[in-house]
Amino acid sequence: MSPTSAPPPPNGKPASNSFQSVLWAEWTKFSTVRGWIITLVFGAAATFFLCYETAAGPHTGGCTGLPAGAACTGAPGTVVPTGPGGVAVADSYEFVHRPLARDGTVTAEITSLAGVTSTNASNVQGSPSASRPGLASWAKAGLLLTPSTTQGSAYAAVMATGSHGIRFQYNYTHDTPGVAGTVTTATPRWLRLARSGDSITGYASINGHRWTEVGSADLSGLPATVQVGLFVTSPLMFQGDTGYPTLATATFGHLRVDGGAASSSWLGQAVGTGRTAFYPTLASGSYHHSGRSVVLSGSGDIGPAVVQGLMGTHTASSSLLLGLIVGVLVVIVVAAMFVTTEYRRGLIRTTFTAIPARGQVLAAKGLVVGAVAFVLSLAVMAVIVPLGPHLLRANGNYVFAATTLTEVRIAIGASAVVAMAAITAIALSAMLRRAAAAITAGAAIFLLPFILASAVSGGASEWLLRLTPAAGLSMLQAVPHYDQVSYAYTLGNGYYPLTPLTGFAVLCGYTLLALAAATVVLNRRDA
Repeated sequence: MSPTSAPPPPNGKPASNSFQSVLWAEWTKFSTVRGWIITLVFGAAATFFLCYETAAGPHTGGCTGLPAGAACTGAPGTVVPTGPGGVAVADSYEFVHRPLARDGTVTAEITSLAGVTSTNASNVQGSPSASRPGLASWAKAGLLLTPSTTQGSAYAAVMATGSHGIRFQYNYTHDTPGVAGTVTTATPRWLRLARSGDSITGYASINGHRWTEVGSADLSGLPATVQVGLFVTSPLMFQGDTGYPTLATATFGHLRVDGGAASSSWLGQAVGTGRTAFYPTLASGSYHHSGRSVVLSGSGDIGPAVVQGLMGTHTASSSLLLGLIVGVLVVIVVAAMFVTTEYRRGLIRTTFTAIPARGQVLAAKGLVVGAVAFVLSLAVMAVIVPLGPHLLRANGNYVFAATTLTEVRIAIGASAVVAMAAITAIALSAMLRRAAAAITAGAAIFLLPFILASAVSGGASEWLLRLTPAAGLSMLQAVPHYDQVSYAYTLGNGYYPLTPLTGFAVLCGYTLLALAAATVVLNRRDA
């Protein structure tokens, strides 16, 4: 069936040019061609099938011997701890601690912080014998308070870092900067952590006399007795996309606990290392006394877990990308046909005679196809976004927890990307007038940058995902980028250089630019 065209104006009078009437006319044209509707429905079904198969495919096998409630990551015996609020966390460090009952403070001077880096990549356990000097920028050493040494427990800590100065961090995702500078024997730092009820405050000093507050936290529900003491940890150090385990060693002096009914004995403990580490560590932690000083070594990290793809880890959007690409291709084809069929049959002249405002016609066509594409895509995403993680977990995969708001954003965002592709294809078709040329241009504009970004690495990949319509795919990002976590935040690891809304704004900018250019071209040339 060929598309209908707007009827000629009666008695030679112009038809109504209200945008509502134009929109209705374009909807009538589109809806009367069953082939276009069927193609879009087929595209939605194909998108769902590909997303489903992607989610149902990965099988990691059973993990045995895990603690109760632990989540399998695909490496037998390896778990991803869960912190406050259900956030997946990395939680492994060396801890020298003692009980602190009720309120009180713990104070220490840190006089050195050094490290070594493994020469083995992150997919194998490191070995101290295969290492070279090198302190990780986010190596951490300082004072920590926690109700329990169980992985994922709430905590607050004030610390010196490898190259990010003094920091106050708590509950894995919160980070407050303090004074800059590195710790050396010539420039030691004094640290203090104070508890008052559920309120924990971190302080720093250069001489142990004049103190500056770094940050504070309210750890609701703290028990009367908590554990306080010294800690050291050191995360993976990345070169490109490859991470290498590291080990940090810190020397502390003048360790003192004031207030509260505290035990006089200190206990050294490696928290979260070995079979329950989220990613490989260089070595188990250790500590010893050297005169009046305490020397600690530790490997791992205390922070949000962001390692996607390693050890069988997935996210709420892991299964969506292939299906979304197919959906984009289908709507580009249908949008191109919607416009170019009128040109091929000569019906576009009748349309522009009845509706002289050509920009309105173009906008109406875009809204019609874009709205249909959005609704069909949203119907698919509303099912597959919650279903995909369920299938992955059922097959023994670990899936990072996502809030309902994040899942809603992913579903709406993926559907909006498909809609923007449809509207942009409408504009390209109006300028090129031929279906093959418009489909080729649309596929090149939307998919080629993503393909190239996937094939290259480093800055080239990042800029392709910043400056092209592929930036809109950032709406699929499920795990945020944390500045205080050392990681290769690359496309291959499930990350985009722009935030979801910023990336989508870049895509919308290209769509508006295409519509503006098409409007100018339509007004300057004959139909």
